[in-house]
Amino acid sequence: MNDIIKKNDVPTTSGLAKLGITAIGYSAAGIFIFVLNAISRNLIIGLVAGGIVTLFGLGSLKSKDPADKKAGIIITAAGVLTLLSKIPFIAPVSSTILGIGAVGLLALGIWNGIKFFLGFKKRSGN
Repeated sequence: MNDIIKKNDVPTTSGLAKLGITAIGYSAAGIFIFVLNAISRNLIIGLVAGGIVTLFGLGSLKSKDPADKKAGIIITAAGVLTLLSKIPFIAPVSSTILGIGAVGLLALGIWNGIKFFLGFKKRSGN
């Protein structure tokens, strides 16, 4: 938040851009995890999707950018939970954790979107 606010409590353009991108990213991730959780109910599609998502997440963990690493952790966890949802006695817990994660990411997206619009309003002077 410190890099977003400058003098006279007016957000910087780069800070607003970062907030907007963060809001979109978290919201998209939350929706993606909801969809992943829904398609994981099918055995074959769930295994394939979980495997692909896990591999994609592991690839993101190799990045040097901290934001990519954070996203990689979230993506890898979603993929592993999707794979675990194929084990009958773990499936309810895995599905619940995916749902909670999706709601949390959506909430973060909405929160950052609100901060973006409030900062945009301050910046425009209205």
